[in-house]
Amino acid sequence: MNRFRLLATVTILTFALTLVAQQATTKAAPRGAHSGVPTAEVQLKFFATKLGLTADQQDKMKPILQELHNTTVKLVEDDTISNDERMSKVIKSRYAADSKIRAILSDDQQKKLDQVEHEPHPELHGDVK
Repeated sequence: MNRFRLLATVTILTFALTLVAQQATTKAAPRGAHSGVPTAEVQLKFFATKLGLTADQQDKMKPILQELHNTTVKLVEDDTISNDERMSKVIKSRYAADSKIRAILSDDQQKKLDQVEHEPHPELHGDVK
């Protein structure tokens, strides 16, 4: 009976220490690649392909996407705000960028953008399921 109790205690301690070590590793690990936030260049290439952007449209869109990227990265890396607040701010910045982008696009391209926004984008965000 004492051996069983000892074995159970050792097993529980092993799992507990493993869990603590995993949590410490996760918290200490660098966020790397800005937590999956696609770069402005990647987004621009994606939109250029999907919407058939002209060179002039690409030149106008790049600073919008760069601003969106920079804002998103800052929000993702900000540990002082809650996840709900973070998501709210990210969504707000995306809507602002979307509005600026739509001003650059033709009517046909805006319709294509509507379709693209409702599809999964593994090219930008990985294969999120």
